[in-house]
Amino acid sequence: MLNVISQGADSDAPPLLIVHGLFGSGRNWGVIARRLAEDRRVLTPDMRNHGDSFRDPVHDYPAMAADLAEVIEAHGGRADVVGHSMGGKAAMTLALTRPELVDRLIVADIAPVTYTHTQMPYIEAMRAVDLGRVTRRSDAAEQLAATVPEPALQSFFTQSLDVPEKRWKLNLDVLADQMPHILSFPDIDATFDGPTLLLSGAESDYVLPEHRDAIRAHFPAARFAKIPGAGHWLHAEKPREFEQSVRAFLSMTSDA
Repeated sequence: MLNVISQGADSDAPPLLIVHGLFGSGRNWGVIARRLAEDRRVLTPDMRNHGDSFRDPVHDYPAMAADLAEVIEAHGGRADVVGHSMGGKAAMTLALTRPELVDRLIVADIAPVTYTHTQMPYIEAMRAVDLGRVTRRSDAAEQLAATVPEPALQSFFTQSLDVPEKRWKLNLDVLADQMPHILSFPDIDATFDGPTLLLSGAESDYVLPEHRDAIRAHFPAARFAKIPGAGHWLHAEKPREFEQSVRAFLSMTSDA
């Protein structure tokens, strides 16, 4: 079972499961999760090979979807699901393979296609950090700056650093080995007919017009929306707008 942060009060509404992306963790969603937990249970798991969840040599979407299915089954058997990037692909795989577990689906800045946006330079940047010289996260951020100039990404990566133990809470070797699976999307002959929102950053190039046929083939009820001024990490760049978009979609589809 994945390590899961659960917050909020139980209610008649199904829980909201928020699935983080590559190099993330459940705690990255803390502020948004707390706000969305005002009237329902919100679950923010650490995905396999991330955070405090288990390590495993397999890191593909069928395996990640099975992990999420276990979480939902342990919390009532049905959930609304939000997934970002890698977590969005895992959420889509879950909806396509176990549709009985998913009420509504929100996919943040990813499409069910294979990408060439390799994340290997970030893995190499983290591997290059001399953890022996790290006594606080800012020490690691300074080292990352040599190859990762964006302060926001430095901060994001170092949230997965266990400073006292001088280790990354990311299984970097497995993530590197499984990168082809992470960039791809499984060939699934299925559709999810429930309410679905593809929420993108207006400045991102991850969800493009040419992806719409693939999206519609799997998610015929898909709607599309963009957050102005946001890139791929739209929930971190525009958290209030992201939260409002999630609330609006869930509200408008409450009787679906």
